[in-house]
Amino acid sequence: MIGPQHAVSHKDSVSSDGGAHFSFTDRWGGVSAAPYAELNLGGAVGDDPAAVLANRERAARARGFDPAQVVWMNQVHGRDVAVVEGPWGDTREIPAVDAVVTARRGLPLAVLTADCTPVLLADPVAGIVAAAHAGRPGLVAGVVPAAVAAMVSLGAEPSRITARTGPAVCGRCYEVPAGMRDEVAAVVPASWSETSWGTPAVDVTAGVHAQLADLGVTDRQASAFCTLESGDHFSYRRDRTTGRLAGYVWLDG
Repeated sequence: MIGPQHAVSHKDSVSSDGGAHFSFTDRWGGVSAAPYAELNLGGAVGDDPAAVLANRERAARARGFDPAQVVWMNQVHGRDVAVVEGPWGDTREIPAVDAVVTARRGLPLAVLTADCTPVLLADPVAGIVAAAHAGRPGLVAGVVPAAVAAMVSLGAEPSRITARTGPAVCGRCYEVPAGMRDEVAAVVPASWSETSWGTPAVDVTAGVHAQLADLGVTDRQASAFCTLESGDHFSYRRDRTTGRLAGYVWLDG
């Protein structure tokens, strides 16, 4: 079933399911100045690094975990997946991947977005979670199926996986050239869309959910918020220079 997330603080959302926790931030409650106001969690968008660190600490503490334990990614719009057992640490370079998977309970995984679809996955029975960054290129490349495959290799079962997708630009707003829409839809037909003003569009979130359904993941929910339409969320397509939202997933330790 696909349905809206529940707002908790402003448009920040968090939910729990069988010991798995899913949380998506909004843009409020941080210390960053415009155009990154306020809770920018992206470290590579031009914001003051001290503000980003403060924001990441606030976001982590609000969810009950140590900010130093969060596993981030160097996202590159690909399909590579990293299986992790702990945080990268201060001296290890964060790898260029668009999905992270762990079998360690209590380890929070994070994905950054500002229009792309953040995908959080959990099999609480097997004790395995994943976070994936699915933009248009990642959708076509198959980053979400790759993340599920990595989970299955560790013992997860698709029928037990809970999937939550967060705020993203919707299919009514993500305008693209007709040729690009056709290229994406040729790989993921469910992504074919049209804007509210009648031009070609791509619905990445619909495409992600179709891929998950094809893999046997039936417990799925999508956020009701379109980042481009919502002033409570960062949107690269709307503002260009802007902050990044985060999606977090973790299991009870």
